[in-house]
Amino acid sequence: MEKQALRERVWDDLEESGVARFPFPPHGRIPNFAGASEAADRLAAQPEWESATTIKANPDAPQLPVRRRALRDGKTVYMAVPRLRDEKCFLKLDPDELEDYDAATTVSGSSTHGEQLGPDEIDRVDLIVSGSVAVTKDGGRIGKGEGYSDLEYAVLRELGLVDEETPVATTIHDRQLIDEAVTLAAHDVAMDLVVTPERVIRPEGSDQPAGLDWDLLDDERRDEIPVLRRLEEDT
Repeated sequence: MEKQALRERVWDDLEESGVARFPFPPHGRIPNFAGASEAADRLAAQPEWESATTIKANPDAPQLPVRRRALRDGKTVYMAVPRLRDEKCFLKLDPDELEDYDAATTVSGSSTHGEQLGPDEIDRVDLIVSGSVAVTKDGGRIGKGEGYSDLEYAVLRELGLVDEETPVATTIHDRQLIDEAVTLAAHDVAMDLVVTPERVIRPEGSDQPAGLDWDLLDDERRDEIPVLRRLEEDT
């Protein structure tokens, strides 16, 4: 099946089964799901989490418990500015500097409470947490189709802030696990750790993208993302 057909099937299933949670509808987004908090707790029990001091997380609703748990565990959280549109393209949530973790970890609150930083100002990332629409049991991820999650990884890789050994995790509902194989392109980031409310899956390791694939970036995207312009100038 094509990726979009798989997305639609998963979105429909989450809605029809009653598993989907606010915001509604689940379609067109990284879908929130019943048990997201339990999945976050299960992720927090894994050694990759326990050894991490810095986490790069996505801003979507199902990973809100992950972001809150990270701050409560004393971990610094980095989030990308939407569409990497600013020169200072990352937000830093420092647990030592924040008073209201619940407010700071929402989509709107992160921009208010977080510190906006340029790529030279962020620390090395120990763990990446991504949102997913669907994931195969061998770690192939399907996002919502815009490509920003993979692009953020590639930018971090170009900056030397992650490498091949940096684990990438996702929290999903079991209904988002699919049996179909998904062919990963060279720029697609594979999941090393797939956590549901009920279980943990550690797929066999796949090679991660080594950085940006400039052939995939059209002029419009290069022009609208300042960090790409800067990295292109440095190559």
